[in-house]
Amino acid sequence: MNNKLKKIALIGQPNVGKSSLFNRIAKKRIAIVSDLAGTTRDIRKHEVEILDKDAIMLDTGGIDETNDEIFSNVKRKAVECAKEADIILFMVDGKKIPDDKDKELFYELQTLNKKLALVVNKIDNDKELERLWSFYEFGIDEENLFGISVSHNRGTKRLFEWIADQLPPREEENQLLLKEDEDDFLEEFLNPTEDINKQIDYEDNNEVRVAIIGRVNVGKSSILNALVGEERSVVSSVAGTTIDPVDESFEYKDKKITFVDTAGLRRRGRIEGIERFALMRTEEMLEKANLALVVLDASKELVDLDEKIAGLVDKYGLGTIIVLNKWDENADTFQKLEEKVRSKFKFLYYAPIIAVSAKTGRSIDRLKDKIVEIYDNYSQRIPTSVLNKVIETATIRHALPSPAGNYLRIYYTTQFETKPPRIALIMNKPKFLHFSYKRYLINFLRENINFEGTPIHLVARKKGERDIDEEEIEEF
Repeated sequence: MNNKLKKIALIGQPNVGKSSLFNRIAKKRIAIVSDLAGTTRDIRKHEVEILDKDAIMLDTGGIDETNDEIFSNVKRKAVECAKEADIILFMVDGKKIPDDKDKELFYELQTLNKKLALVVNKIDNDKELERLWSFYEFGIDEENLFGISVSHNRGTKRLFEWIADQLPPREEENQLLLKEDEDDFLEEFLNPTEDINKQIDYEDNNEVRVAIIGRVNVGKSSILNALVGEERSVVSSVAGTTIDPVDESFEYKDKKITFVDTAGLRRRGRIEGIERFALMRTEEMLEKANLALVVLDASKELVDLDEKIAGLVDKYGLGTIIVLNKWDENADTFQKLEEKVRSKFKFLYYAPIIAVSAKTGRSIDRLKDKIVEIYDNYSQRIPTSVLNKVIETATIRHALPSPAGNYLRIYYTTQFETKPPRIALIMNKPKFLHFSYKRYLINFLRENINFEGTPIHLVARKKGERDIDEEEIEEF
């Protein structure tokens, strides 16, 4: 995300339509929209384009003047967000009369000396435009007052034009990349050399998407804040505070790491209302992720739900680190807990286990280093010569079986995909190769090549056979 772009903050009480406007501007459904007040509790960032101009949109949690722990944190973070923004859109419900709470908040924002607009939502028809007169009580100029209906897409054009007027024009690439000989430059741009293509691949390999998963109240948001180094998610002792996943990117060791703080998962029978959307969103994020941090509460006993949640990692074939949060014990007790985790999550035997304390910051730097290391393993491409040597050694140590008298022969081994590593055994009779021997080969590969933290997909196929049957892939 380009941090040099101007930031636009959406501020307002719960259920005034901020998430709907956020989605309208972003041109896709990013924020969860619900009639339930207080659905949005964290700050979401998204790079948007408004009339050919770029900006960063910040959608904040609804501000509600109560003593509730969650909403008091939400208000504080929303105001902090407004202070960092360049443009503030203060949104109110046009079907209600202005109240003192809205006015007080608006006056507080006026003192920040930012570009400020009062957006009156739910003005669904021309007759309801008359309600705008009552909102002049805020002391707002006419050019900064907007009556809109996000659901009916009314009045948004004028609002978008106002926002675009506050944004600088795009910097044209041809102003940044000048050459004396324009013809040579154009030829290079339209027909890039092999070196340029390699650079593009390299940059792609530097993007890491990390999903943070676990059941509710295990400390996922606290871990995200500790990793990023700032309070990015609302942290509360109330289980299920995070509903929308929250993205945050930063640079670390030449990698762009984006954390996705997913909503806490509960047993399906206890998922009600908006949490159903959160569960769907979590799976959507896992589809886009490279790595997963499976967060467990080290201060409590492991339960079956922990195992089911970790199974999502297996489903999506992600690189994995098991994170024991709230860890304040000694090495002896850690070893015992590690044994319990290994017993519970046998299918994640390849995943390293790191004990951290998000509260004290213990081992957070080590966790960052491990994320980079596991991603390198996850995205690595092993030379065919190396794979052939390892597999040849494995077959010499433990010969290929001959099921029902069928002589099996592996011609060569090659890796055909990364993220996760997918390896093909090119052989004469692939359907006769038993899964137990594939497992042996996978384990032998792990002994000789660093695949820590990543699953390995192994498929056997004939010469010249290009299509891969997903059902034939063995994953270990």
